Amino acid sequence: MDVHNVTAEAETFTCNAYLATGEQTTLVDAGAMRGVVDVIREHVDTLDAVVLTHQHGDHVQQLDAVLDAFDVPLYAYSSHPRRDHELADGDTLTVGDEDCEVVYTPGHADDHVSLVSESSLFSGDVVVHDDGAFEGGSFGRTDRPGQSRERLIESIERILDRMPAGVEHMYSGHGGVFHGDVREVVERALERAQRREPKYPDE
Repeated sequence: MDVHNVTAEAETFTCNAYLATGEQTTLVDAGAMRGVVDVIREHVDTLDAVVLTHQHGDHVQQLDAVLDAFDVPLYAYSSHPRRDHELADGDTLTVGDEDCEVVYTPGHADDHVSLVSESSLFSGDVVVHDDGAFEGGSFGRTDRPGQSRERLIESIERILDRMPAGVEHMYSGHGGVFHGDVREVVERALERAQRREPKYPDE
């Protein structure tokens, strides 16, 4: 499976939006970068699915543009005017060429899900490799209304419980893509989150 970060060249704040090509060519999150449709078209002519990890603005600002351009079904956990398929914890969804389990992972957002396959983790904002706060394993912020550090800790633990041995690729909502021992990165993120210390000085 080839995975492309189609918002990698963004000059404004956005999430990483991932195009996974294969049996079911899937866009994981739409991002907030104008022109993302053109970047997607540099790789593929059609999409089979758009999947949302959650509906924060930096993940969905360009969603309508993508759905309009490709006339593609939308998969999301929470309600959305254009949702075609409701995701639930434990569902199986093909992303590119990999069958992924949907793992409900709230804390950063009430509607957050992560996608786990035999070799890949699409972690959204729950766990990231590097984000300016921590290197080699960090976690989504939990200092804003409706967020919860305790629920996020539980979500990271849930990922570890459900993630098969040998996962080697982590595609997170922010920071860089990571290839290597993903479990080690997630465990480090969990340890840091469990300190209950502010992630940012103003948190």
